[in-house]
Amino acid sequence: MRIALFSAKRYDRQSFLAAGARDIDFIEARLDLHTVGAAQGCAAVCAFVNDRLDAPVLEQLQQRGVRLVLLRCAGFNHVDLAAAQRLGLAVARVPEYSPHAVAEHTLALLLTLIRKTHRAHARVREGNFDLDGLLGFDLHGKTVGVIGTGRIGRCVLRIFQGLGCELLAHDPQPDASLGVPFVGLEELLRRARVVLLQCPLNPQTHHLINAERLACMQPGAVLVNTSRGAVIDTRAVIQSLKRGHLGGLAIDVYEEEAELFFADRSGEVLADDVFARLLTFPNVLITAHQGFFTEEALAGIAQTTLANAAAFAQSGWPLHVIP
Repeated sequence: MRIALFSAKRYDRQSFLAAGARDIDFIEARLDLHTVGAAQGCAAVCAFVNDRLDAPVLEQLQQRGVRLVLLRCAGFNHVDLAAAQRLGLAVARVPEYSPHAVAEHTLALLLTLIRKTHRAHARVREGNFDLDGLLGFDLHGKTVGVIGTGRIGRCVLRIFQGLGCELLAHDPQPDASLGVPFVGLEELLRRARVVLLQCPLNPQTHHLINAERLACMQPGAVLVNTSRGAVIDTRAVIQSLKRGHLGGLAIDVYEEEAELFFADRSGEVLADDVFARLLTFPNVLITAHQGFFTEEALAGIAQTTLANAAAFAQSGWPLHVIP
């Protein structure tokens, strides 16, 4: 089965070839209506988080003979599943590659933000050894709220239990076996000094953190998002930061990231005024969707994606199909 792998980077090629990939066309461009023609002659396409998989693109893929859409990610909010079903396209994903990768990146972002190690590093390189402005706070004993207790959220809970934090959780399907109090969303936001977002993006979680819910948070609270960008209303977050209510923000995802992330734009003027405004805050830390980016995770993504393709070629049904 020939596969057109879009948004291909050097590390994608390396991980897929190391996993034994054959008959793959590695295409650097994102998948959209302008690039869909590159899938001509392929039975499957492999897409990443910022590729377009709406109805018009899926229709073009189906007309070119594509029968399988392989997502090398867990989330599928960018896929028009109704259109895929109508067109007879199977859609498969990677439900789990390394939840530890994203969970550990969540901790790294939080510790960097609250202990200001990124600013300290820059100072020391310039010969400035002053500590003024670098005051942080202990995580031990603080109340940490985790919104979303799927695979990644559970890893996050275990990490912060080990740090001696008081934990609260919120999820549509509470799991008492985790040994953590599950509370309503507003209660979690009121009580937590640190709020960690680990939920999928769907109609119920779109702009879950909006102006009203930011107002529920205690003054000086810190918000970390390593799930999906549109879970927070970025403009509302900016207003809360400007007022000094939100004490800090760390994000690995951004709701308009498709036009920014996974490319070197250092020589360009940023056209996104909202993102540019975020960069002006000293208490905002941003990474460009690298939470998944570990050796173990890339290997797992490649292996599961190829297993999905092999199962489809053999039986007409991938291993991890999205209904």
